[in-house]
Amino acid sequence: MNRTWLARLPKVELHNHLDGGLRIATVIELARESGYAGLPTSDPDELSKWFFRGGSGSLERYLEGFEHTIAVLQTRPAIKRVAYEAGLDLHADGVVYAEIRFAPVLNTRRGLRREDAIEAALLGFAEARAETGIRINLIVDAMRNLPDSERDARAAAAYADSGVVGFDLAGPEAGYPPGAHRRACEYAAEHGLSITIHAGEADGPNSIAAALDECGAMRIGHGIRITDDIAGATFGPVATRVHRDRIPLEVCPTSNLHTLGISAAAHPLGELFRAGFNVTLNTDNRLMSAVTLTDEFELAVRHHGFTEADLHRVTRNAVAGAFVDGDTRRRLADLVDAAYAS
Repeated sequence: MNRTWLARLPKVELHNHLDGGLRIATVIELARESGYAGLPTSDPDELSKWFFRGGSGSLERYLEGFEHTIAVLQTRPAIKRVAYEAGLDLHADGVVYAEIRFAPVLNTRRGLRREDAIEAALLGFAEARAETGIRINLIVDAMRNLPDSERDARAAAAYADSGVVGFDLAGPEAGYPPGAHRRACEYAAEHGLSITIHAGEADGPNSIAAALDECGAMRIGHGIRITDDIAGATFGPVATRVHRDRIPLEVCPTSNLHTLGISAAAHPLGELFRAGFNVTLNTDNRLMSAVTLTDEFELAVRHHGFTEADLHRVTRNAVAGAFVDGDTRRRLADLVDAAYAS
């Protein structure tokens, strides 16, 4: 399988952060327009190197770059532009459907409301769809380490029929249990949103269990620490449940390499896939990890022996796990199947 072929494959992405995927040129231009003077440098090549978090070795250090991207996303035009450009970039990479997430509470530093930020992102996605045909829905994040997640849930629910399809908890995992935001997740679910929770990235199986039990998670963001509940061929209770119930794992290999400091071959992607877990492939943060979904496909092939049939399967897993209606799911499945049959 050559890269050109991989790039042409229709892809479905379920875990992609809006503020982790800006173009370098856009960061520089938005900083200049907004008067933000905090960038480490305005040289595009040097700034690209600075944002790359390949040597971070921890989730906390990996997240440091977001201070700058969030700083330049404090106006409706900036958020709309970045959402539109994300759609164009994903389309160019063969993505036909994406769920992009961000935490609008972080875009309120200069007077925007959460609702303003959500509306701006949805407008950007709509413009990208009109131009390219890509369909993008929004997942609203609340931050684990910030209070008042119920306000985030209420803002998200107000757009449940307008392009917001899910609710998530993001930010530092260790020390910030999902149960602290249980009521926010319940409110979101009660008002028509699906729930996906970051868990099992920096913390272990107990974090995944809490996301399922206390927040009603339907998917798990990352989830790779489920391997801590597996010994040889024996599954512990959390792994058994995730495997039995076919709970989708939004696996983001490259960002995991950067936060955990492991090699591509050491990533549990292949282990989880071959054990029958419901694995999907995602990029997480295209800027900080300098990655595309084609890159993730190539990693799976090169380091974990994925075949064409395996890539088809993980893409169909993503279609099945997407927060979409039945008609959209069938159309996406038909599109994906046709490409692999040709």
